[in-house]
Amino acid sequence: MIVEVEAYIGEDDPACHAAPGPTNRNEPLYGEPGIAYVYLNYGLHCLVNAVTEEAGRPAAVLLRALEPVDGIRLMTRRRAPDGRHVAVQDLCRGPGNLTRALGITLAENRLDLTAGQLYIEDRGLEPDRVAWGPRIGIRVGADRPWRCWVAGNLSVSGRRSPHS
Repeated sequence: MIVEVEAYIGEDDPACHAAPGPTNRNEPLYGEPGIAYVYLNYGLHCLVNAVTEEAGRPAAVLLRALEPVDGIRLMTRRRAPDGRHVAVQDLCRGPGNLTRALGITLAENRLDLTAGQLYIEDRGLEPDRVAWGPRIGIRVGADRPWRCWVAGNLSVSGRRSPHS
């Protein structure tokens, strides 16, 4: 279950990859909604976003954390191939851990998230309460309250205030 996301909206958002205008790297942001935008962050972790706006209007939601529901053994093997213990709530806690646990790589960039091998499914799970606050882990545009998370969920990464 997705329990934490952040929005990145348009060329006027200094933290959005679309801020410098269209490039080869950010081309998926300018495409159709429902497409995966996967990129390599700091040369270490792939991060996955869902493109949200109509073609030509760059915006996406970064998936920051999931609460594992299915596939926990496989996620654990991917996160800890050396056999060390990783608590279930930590398997997909943070965007780099999320992609590692799900096996998401740059090969999934531009995939249709509405069907196929990588998809977002509505299972009708309803969170008790959601909270909103500033985005985290960025240097510019961090003041915008475009981070949303399930209040009280142990899989949420980073700061959980001010509106949790």
